[in-house]
Amino acid sequence: MKLNMRNSIAAIAMPALLLTYHACKKDDNNSNPYTPPSQNTTSVQLASTAKFGSILTDSAGRTLYFFAIDANGNSGCTGGCVAAWPVFYKAQPTLAAGLNAADFSTITRTDGTPQTTYKGWPLYYYASDPKAGDINGDGVGGTWFVAKPDYSIMLASQQLTGLDGIQYTSEHVPGQEVTQYFTDAYGRTLYTFSPDKFKKNNFTKADFSNDPVWPMDTLSSIKNVPSLLDKTQFDTLLVFGRVQLTYKGWPLYYFGKDSATRGNTRGVSFPQPGVWPIARKDITIAPM
Repeated sequence: MKLNMRNSIAAIAMPALLLTYHACKKDDNNSNPYTPPSQNTTSVQLASTAKFGSILTDSAGRTLYFFAIDANGNSGCTGGCVAAWPVFYKAQPTLAAGLNAADFSTITRTDGTPQTTYKGWPLYYYASDPKAGDINGDGVGGTWFVAKPDYSIMLASQQLTGLDGIQYTSEHVPGQEVTQYFTDAYGRTLYTFSPDKFKKNNFTKADFSNDPVWPMDTLSSIKNVPSLLDKTQFDTLLVFGRVQLTYKGWPLYYFGKDSATRGNTRGVSFPQPGVWPIARKDITIAPM
């Protein structure tokens, strides 16, 4: 996903605003059977859908969403965007069984108002979901996704900034561009290694002495991914007895100097740009 920085906010916000008033209604669409959460005072509940599986809702069963622009944990939906994507906030949310209180927190938005987060992702409603069970916002603009408790991979969209402090494009050359890339469920950036081959890790040593520099993503299985991704493109391999996650055959890694901090993309310039590309949907299949 490539957007010029000067126009990125408009490009993201305008489709959402238009869809607020013109979104196609799905009231009569029975292709996504919905099992509502139990009616109680629980602030955040889990509902079951045929298409998306388990999703987060409020106490009334209204669907909650993530925004890919919120890669660093702050809300990128401001101004007119909030009319289309109202903020969800509960001061002390009560949770459905299966949800972990440690995954919930509160941020202060730029306008000074609070917003509830889940696994670091600010939570929103969609104005074109008029009733419980509606899920019309997933995939809007390629940046809005239904909030789920079991994403193994998430999509983030933001400017890449290397360890050298320079801003980079998706092609890993200096420049300003909003790039969409993979993170784990908590927004921590994932990378590939250019010398790797199809399901072959050419970086990690047998004694794992260099693993702290570029830690392997050791997730053993993929539960769910955002709807824009093909879950079947993910797999695993064994590296000296440890499991490593792969995408299109590329082993996936973290960067140690990202300090396990969501939104950091420092690895794009280390040791030089292009050696450790950001993991993206449209990356080519790893060579054999």
